[in-house]
Amino acid sequence: MTTLTTYPLRLPKSIKAAAEKLSKADGTSLNQFVATAVAEKIAVMETAAFFEARAGRARARATRGEPSALMAILSRTDGEPPREGDELPEGHQSLAAPAVKPAAARRRRSTPPTIPPATAPTNKP
Repeated sequence: MTTLTTYPLRLPKSIKAAAEKLSKADGTSLNQFVATAVAEKIAVMETAAFFEARAGRARARATRGEPSALMAILSRTDGEPPREGDELPEGHQSLAAPAVKPAAARRRRSTPPTIPPATAPTNKP
């Protein structure tokens, strides 16, 4: 069973009026509306913290040179072929093995294009 506590909440009049309007449209009491809003905010913040922790662990593994689980799954060659409708589109490039450009294409783009210098505007009539 959930233990309830009270908390005197001070809201600016405009926010309270908007919350009352929305809670009425939602068919809930102002108290329930505010409690739900707080619960949603907590869920958002905890979810963000969870994914930040996951990303931190993944970055640490990458720093140590350990392969990522995602890349291991994406580069698998065993298993069943895709079911009808689940095939990759024509020309799909795998994330696991990026396409290598031919040497000729790499040479053509080895030097950046030159951009002419901008000319300063003149104030002559």
